[in-house]
Amino acid sequence: MISSDIIRGYNDTIILGLLLEKDSYGYEISKSIREISEEKYIIKETTLYSAFNRMERNGYLLSYQGKETRGRPRTYYRITGQGKSYYKMKCEEWAVTTEVINKFVKEVT
Repeated sequence: MISSDIIRGYNDTIILGLLLEKDSYGYEISKSIREISEEKYIIKETTLYSAFNRMERNGYLLSYQGKETRGRPRTYYRITGQGKSYYKMKCEEWAVTTEVINKFVKEVT
């Protein structure tokens, strides 16, 4: 499992990366994160919805109600142009971060 402290600054990047592929809703995004990470990272529901709210306030995504015919309509999220720019910036930041950290990670014998 990955510590939530380590990944906290990149939750937005993970979520936006999934939304680049298609609009989605909370449970589906959570499930995708779990599956893609091979269960090494499981995002908490409160963390996920806090990220949605923050990113919507910042203009990185838009929410809308689905048209489900049974049960309550789901809230779907769509990445915006501003969200795509933010995602690109965070990916560039990640590349530099991993470059620096890799300089200090050594095999211990």
